[in-house]
Amino acid sequence: MSYEEIFILGWNLNILMFVINFIIALATMTSKPKEQLFVENKILTSLKNEFDKYYPYRKYETLATYFIPFTAFFRMCYRIIEMYFFFSRNRGTKMFDYMIYKYQSDIELAKNRLK
Repeated sequence: MSYEEIFILGWNLNILMFVINFIIALATMTSKPKEQLFVENKILTSLKNEFDKYYPYRKYETLATYFIPFTAFFRMCYRIIEMYFFFSRNRGTKMFDYMIYKYQSDIELAKNRLK
């Protein structure tokens, strides 16, 4: 395999993970009524604003991972495995619960690093 083929394979896997991430997001949004989505959005927006104080360049980091071959693939694989274990440990939870858990744990990690 040449370097060019390896890079193309890596970018294709990144695109695959982007599509899977998009499908998960659509499935989550279409399974709930609008009113519930608005309430959840308000809660997640407040958590994201606090998260952005500790990780101001996170969106650029995420964008960069899709341009570097294999990076988004491995990152999303790790995140999907993490979600699987979260949902298997916490029966009856939804994606919203996982997102709250993830934001809160990342915020706590940042606060502990600043101490």
